Amino acid sequence: MKKPLKNVQISSLLVTGAAGFIGSHLCQALLSRDYNVVGIDNLNDYYDVTLKQDRLKNLLRFPNFHFHQLDIHDRSAMEALWQSYPDLYHIIHLAAQAGVRYSLENPYAYIQSNIVGQMVILELCRHRANFQHLIYASSSSVYGRNHKLPFSVTDQCDSPVSLYGATKKADELISESYAHLYGIPMTGLRFFTVYGPWGRPDMAPFIFTKSILEEQPINVFNHGQMQRDFTYIDDIVRGILGALDNPPHAQKSSIVPHRLYNLGSHQSKHLKDFIKVIEESLGKKAILNFQPLQKGDIVATYADIETSKQDLGFEPCISIHEGIPKLVEWYCHYYGV
Repeated sequence: MKKPLKNVQISSLLVTGAAGFIGSHLCQALLSRDYNVVGIDNLNDYYDVTLKQDRLKNLLRFPNFHFHQLDIHDRSAMEALWQSYPDLYHIIHLAAQAGVRYSLENPYAYIQSNIVGQMVILELCRHRANFQHLIYASSSSVYGRNHKLPFSVTDQCDSPVSLYGATKKADELISESYAHLYGIPMTGLRFFTVYGPWGRPDMAPFIFTKSILEEQPINVFNHGQMQRDFTYIDDIVRGILGALDNPPHAQKSSIVPHRLYNLGSHQSKHLKDFIKVIEESLGKKAILNFQPLQKGDIVATYADIETSKQDLGFEPCISIHEGIPKLVEWYCHYYGV
């Protein structure tokens, strides 16, 4: 993996979703490399706000971290913030309404945050002269009903199975149009099932760990016939830093400076095998409650990362046998188990 870019032109960055799972880990990596980081987050109650606040406390220890609580879809607030930091020419946009199943309950939250929010960010980039690079989060959910494995960024992605996946694909398309119209360098990163310490409570690794410890049944959907490309958080952060180090540039007037990359482990693990590693790490057996496939779920995910390796120097190196014990250790310490 290439070393993160140490270019004085990238002394400061705006990171959205700074109190989120991926955002907080990324900010810590950037801050430890002496970047000035302006972080924003709305600290909403989609999941336990205390967890977000505790992530934030870790970041506020750094003198080069500047936090603002606001919504990315609040256009006037975002424009005011942007004007107060005239030296920002790079954005890493991670803020979004996450979760596949919640999109069935509260669809408007996804349109507001994921699409309107993306538009606000793009407009900020467009109106800053000499803006350098926008990196934004996409998702493996964009692959929808694509059954070809592994998923490649060249695959057609026009059959989403969830509103969440549809909003992320819409973000990619809107970004492509802005890159074409205004020449803004952009990198979209499709994340594959990220897990690790400080992870989201609505995701399977966290839910499984909590349920096994509390001796509660785990809902295992599609009767266990599920596969996921589980990717450890440190690998994801290295991938984002690789993107920061390698912005796209138009070599010819006909080439749009917008690139998409998969960030996954390139290992598709059966859900039962993943649960088994959690059981081994906890020294306790899970109670499995097999359920049919849920609306919005993809049966299998598997990332083709060849272009990510070539262009970003991305080399995931942490397997579930190393990553899950780290998650379990953090969970037990954080919750005093």
